[in-house]
Amino acid sequence: MPSLVRFCLCLLIAAVSGCALVPPEPVVTGPLTAPPPSMQMPQPVANGAIYQPTAYGNYPLFEDRRPRNVGDIVTVIIQERTNAAKNVATASNRSGSASLGLELVPDFFPPGLGPQQSFDMNGGNAAEGTGSSRADNTFNGTLTTTVIGVLPNGNLQIAGEKQIAINRGSEHIRFSGVVDPRSITGSNTVSSTQVADARIEFRSKGRMDEVQTMGWLQRFFLNISPF
Repeated sequence: MPSLVRFCLCLLIAAVSGCALVPPEPVVTGPLTAPPPSMQMPQPVANGAIYQPTAYGNYPLFEDRRPRNVGDIVTVIIQERTNAAKNVATASNRSGSASLGLELVPDFFPPGLGPQQSFDMNGGNAAEGTGSSRADNTFNGTLTTTVIGVLPNGNLQIAGEKQIAINRGSEHIRFSGVVDPRSITGSNTVSSTQVADARIEFRSKGRMDEVQTMGWLQRFFLNISPF
């Protein structure tokens, strides 16, 4: 029986330790690259013409090479900077007074009512509160994405990922959003401030990430603590 208790205790500790590192929820969801074509591209007709409209990668003579199809490349220049500040100040003041003076009381009043019943009261309250908060965030970088979809109005759905592994740590940058082809420059670049529904995710994994994670036992007592 004691061995069974020890076995159950070890199993419980193993299950709890498995929840020691809870990965954060991803911000960028969905595919991060263009899916491969489901069917083979049609072969151009051998009619002797230089321009073949059905050949993959060919563009009209007087058009640039801006992305417009699924699988095209778009380089996103991440230039995100947010500043927020808030100040709150509240002040209130209230005062009141009441007085009653009895010097001469007629005889028909009750005998207990006399000058000794006079009173004078004063009261007041005041409250004051202040608060402030500020947040500054800056994110600069470059990430090359691919077109994963084309909307009916011509806007492009883009998404991409970059992973970097150094020694025992790794980092990844993910990006997704919708961009207007007219916002893309001739060098196939677009600023992140011109991308709609932009989702940017920068996460790391390794020793540096583990030291910032609260232990499972500490989280357990933090959840049940009333303070």
